[in-house]
Formats: sequence, C-alpha cells, structure tokens
Amino acid sequence: MKFFIDTADLGQIETAYSWGCLAGVTTNPTLYARTGGSLADFEAHMLRIAELCDGLPVSAESTAATADAMVEEGLRLASLAPNIVVKLPVCAEGLSACRRLADQGVRVNMTLIFSVPQALMAANAGARYVSPFVGRFDDIAESGVDRLADVVAAVSNYDWSGKNVDGVCEVISASLRTPEHVAQAGLMGADIATVPFATLERCLHHPLTDAGLAAFEADWAKVSAAE
Repeated sequence: MKFFIDTADLGQIETAYSWGCLAGVTTNPTLYARTGGSLADFEAHMLRIAELCDGLPVSAESTAATADAMVEEGLRLASLAPNIVVKLPVCAEGLSACRRLADQGVRVNMTLIFSVPQALMAANAGARYVSPFVGRFDDIAESGVDRLADVVAAVSNYDWSGKNVDGVCEVISASLRTPEHVAQAGLMGADIATVPFATLERCLHHPLTDAGLAAFEADWAKVSAAE
C-alpha cells in the first residue's frame, strides 16, 4: 500500500517526502484554506506542491459546480504540471466532467465516495483514482472500514483497461484518522492510504519502538561515559 499525505502545507509535505515513503499528495479546498492562501495564489501553490513532490501525483480539487466549468478548471490545473491529478466530487456533474477529462488524457481522482455503486460509476466514468471515506462513517456510528473493504473488493473485480489514460483505477483510502485505520486499509489490500501529517507521524511510532530506542540510547550513554 502506498502512502499519500492529505495536506496543502508545504512544510509537512517536505518533511514527509524526506522520510522516503511518500508516494503522493491529496489536497482539498479546506486544506488549502488552512494554509492561509488566497484564491489568487491557489494555482501557484498547487504548482509548488507538484514541484516539491518531484513527479509524484498531486490531487488538486476543482471547486466548480457544473461539468463545463469542472472541465475548464480541470484542464487548467492539469496543465500546471504533468503530475497534477484533477480531483472531482462524485455527482452527476462530476461524473460527466470526469469522462470528458479522462478522454483528453487527464487523470482524475473522484472523491467523497461512500458506497460501492458510487465507486464503480466513477471508475467507469474514467477515474484514475477513487477515494472512499472511512472516518466520516465512524462519525455516524457505522463502520467505515467495512465500507472501504466493500469498495476495494468491488473495484478489484474488474479490468479498467481503456477507461482512463493508464487503464488502472486505484482505491485511495481517505479520511483515515488513526494508525488502526491505516492498518486495516493495508490488510484489505487498498492501493493507497492518504492521511494527515499527524496521523502519518503516529504511524511511525509504537510504544515498544520508542522504549527500545530510549533503552539503546541510555545503554550507549553508559558505554560513552566509561571511556
């Protein structure tokens, strides 16, 4: 399973990239707003992320409401850098725009997916990535992990050759809030986990690992003191 970071913060992306395990970035309007960026700087900011990631896929989300406007904005975003992926919501307008963009060789990430039918419709419309959400199901006392497993199983049943420029549709496990969410996504065979920086940091740590490192450092300090 590949790791994407779900943020628009350049510092967080740079740090995660330095760890050597980052495979991409996902962003959305909320994440961009948290950086304090302006509308005028949005496209330049997406370009900076794309350059920082050195060719890794970067999802930049359209905020348009109609298919025509989504296509126009999507083409503009995709022209910024070859690794920009256009992110669209799963809805009638989004599906229409996805098909049209995919037919022009643009990679699309269909987001806000909460069901198997939505995921399969998005994949058939040409989505390169589908992003089912996990954590938001937990908010309404349902199992987001179970719903994710259903999407992973359904999408993996089919050959998506000819549907998009790469002939592949990968499942991005989104709205993952805990290392346990990440573990379950990996165990069920999800292609990608996209996580906030704080969750990525938590995935790096384990109490036994931290205790072991502390013990090693303490023992080496004793050795050094004896010299």
